[in-house]
Amino acid sequence: MSDPDYGNLGDHTEAVQIDFDPERITYADLLDIFWDSHRPTQRAFSRQYMNAVFFHNEQQRELAEASMARKQEEIGRAVHTKVVSVETFYRAEDYHQKYLLNRYSGIARAYARIYPLKRDYVDSTAVARVNGYIGGHGTMEQLRRELPGLGLGQEQSRALEELVSGKSGGWFN
Repeated sequence: MSDPDYGNLGDHTEAVQIDFDPERITYADLLDIFWDSHRPTQRAFSRQYMNAVFFHNEQQRELAEASMARKQEEIGRAVHTKVVSVETFYRAEDYHQKYLLNRYSGIARAYARIYPLKRDYVDSTAVARVNGYIGGHGTMEQLRRELPGLGLGQEQSRALEELVSGKSGGWFN
C-alpha cells in the first residue's frame, strides 16, 4: 500500500504494538497517554516515520478519531496524526529490540539467562520494563517497588538502581 502523502521507503511505518489488559487499562486510557507523549502537529517526512494511532476494530476507530478531534480542539492547530487500521505487524530486527537495555551487557546477560530464546526475551514484561527505566521512564520509587519482581540478582539490581539514578557514570559490563 502506497500513500501519496509519504515517500515509499519499504512501504512500512515504524510503530510500537502494545498488548494490554482492558481490565487494568482501557484503549481510551492508552489514547490519553499517547496524545500526552506525542507531537501531533509535527508532519512526518516519510511513511517510515508517519504519525499514527492504530485501531483493531470499529469501537477503537471511533475512540481514536474522537480523541484526535479533542486534541485538535485543545491545541487549536491541525493534527497530522493518522488513524489507521492495523493490517500486519512485523517485529523490528533483533538489533532494534530492547536497544537501551542491550547497551548494558551485565543486566542484558542476566535476562538472557532467564530468557534464552530471543522471542521470550523480547516479549518479557520485566525486560520491557527495565528497558523503559533505562530510557528514563519511571521514578526511582517505582523502580524500587518493582525491583524484587524483575528477576535480577543483587548485583544487577544495584547496577540498575545506579544507572536509573544517574550515579553510574558509564556502562555496566
